[in-house]
Amino acid sequence: MAPTMAITTNTEPSTVTEFVINKGFGVKGLSEAGLRSLPTQYIHPLEERIISSVNNQVMFGRSIPIIDMSNWDDPKMADSICDAAEKWGFFQIVNHGVPLEVLENVQVATHRFFALPAEEKNMYSKENSASNSVRYGTSFTPQAERALEWKDYLSLFYVSDDEASALWPSACKDEALEYMKKTDIVIKRLLDVLMKRLNVTKLNDEKENLLMGSKRINLNFYPICPNPDLTVGVGRHSDVSTLTILLQDEIGGLYVRVEEDDNWVHVPPIKGSLVINIGDALQIMSNGRYKSVEHRVAANGNSDRISVPIFVNPRPSDLIAPFREMLANGEKALYKQVLYSDYVKHFFRKAHDGKQTVDFAKI
Repeated sequence: MAPTMAITTNTEPSTVTEFVINKGFGVKGLSEAGLRSLPTQYIHPLEERIISSVNNQVMFGRSIPIIDMSNWDDPKMADSICDAAEKWGFFQIVNHGVPLEVLENVQVATHRFFALPAEEKNMYSKENSASNSVRYGTSFTPQAERALEWKDYLSLFYVSDDEASALWPSACKDEALEYMKKTDIVIKRLLDVLMKRLNVTKLNDEKENLLMGSKRINLNFYPICPNPDLTVGVGRHSDVSTLTILLQDEIGGLYVRVEEDDNWVHVPPIKGSLVINIGDALQIMSNGRYKSVEHRVAANGNSDRISVPIFVNPRPSDLIAPFREMLANGEKALYKQVLYSDYVKHFFRKAHDGKQTVDFAKI
């Protein structure tokens, strides 16, 4: 049942906050209420908008590399992965071995969770959730943002199968867990390939724990927006992960920055593909060889959109710094050693701000 609250551009911000955040309706509730124009706190400055931005032109006819993963033993495939990680920081993979059914099931489960009544979803909000590992929310960091993002999300930190079974929402836990498990071999193979170019020739337990010692899966929901040209689904940022593995639906809306000419390219959805991007942690550990690149998501005026990223991270207690192998030949370290939990806290205490988070670790 759609919410009946009348909200307009001129509605008091406190009223919108109560409806969207405190009562748990999210921006999905605003969309379903028949909103005809955006509340003021969702209107972004011109320079931060995607399509209408005068400073950030969108390039058409160009996009990130698409890599066929059907032959893991092909050295050309390995070169393509590493080249993409160095130049683009983003690439799409096809024929990766994760069954299409698994991808479709987690998409269905995402829609099923966000179709729940607001009071059920709100059981998992920061104020109500039984665990810090399960968090339902909206935007990114509302208390720190000047303009809110047009997105609701469910964030699930993986500790164990037992905890997930006990605490993750029943509407999506089985499908989310299966998606995480089926992508595990892909993640390990990608990291193995990426490490070899860094002269880290053996991915032992210590290195593996550092690179992928913790995981978080997000279910993201971007509802139809009445004025998509005035807002964003997600603002400019880079991820704090080692790698991010993204499943996007057929709607599209993900844009990646091309640093060499300061333009943005759209990442077209390909059925069955996964989008891979380098996170800040791997940029730091590779001493800048692999690039963690800014990306953002457009709001959509015609269709709801979902995406399901898996963030592959160091453990919170890990110290991250350039690998010794990167510095063995006298290369100067660009980053200092930082506690990963401190780095993540720095990221989440502020609004999305492009690539500024990585400055936290720069020497």
